[in-house]
Amino acid sequence: MLLQASLMDNLFHVLEQISPLSLESKHAFGAITKTRQLPKGYTLLHAGAVCNHLFFIQEGLTRTFYIKDGKDVTDWISLENTFAVSVISFITRLPDRRGIELLEDSTIVEIPYYELEQLYHKHHDIETLGRLWSNFGIVQLQQRFDDLHFATATERYKKFVDRNPSALQRVPLGIIASFLGITQETLSRIRAQI
Repeated sequence: MLLQASLMDNLFHVLEQISPLSLESKHAFGAITKTRQLPKGYTLLHAGAVCNHLFFIQEGLTRTFYIKDGKDVTDWISLENTFAVSVISFITRLPDRRGIELLEDSTIVEIPYYELEQLYHKHHDIETLGRLWSNFGIVQLQQRFDDLHFATATERYKKFVDRNPSALQRVPLGIIASFLGITQETLSRIRAQI
């Protein structure tokens, strides 16, 4: 029970950087979550499925990916104290082409969609958190879009390293290259130049 409490403390610390929550709301929020320890390679979400959970990465890391023209493309990388989700599927309740897999043994806190929606109706501060959370996510996605369209490959790599310094030792270079929208050979050249 102590482990579960410390995991929730960490989750609430991250959430309260977005918006404060009352003690009552924290208890209600904590009551709908489930903590799981899962092995590297585990699939949190299969491509073609509906995303029914928002995943808080307590320990470990994930990647969100899809297959295009037979190629594996990494869309997002989530490290500790961040979230992994198929945004399109979570919001629309429709299947998405994206899957989410663990790149390391991980401890994940699952937040279920329907129970979260119920909390939005019962707790104004959780509803506010959800709105601000969505805004934060939209900004992140726009920044990613801008990086892919306006930054050079070297600039994208430098931003990735600045935002995720530990990822270089933990994420395979092929996945980093895919996330940056470049080939592994281009990534190797960039790394050699820096």
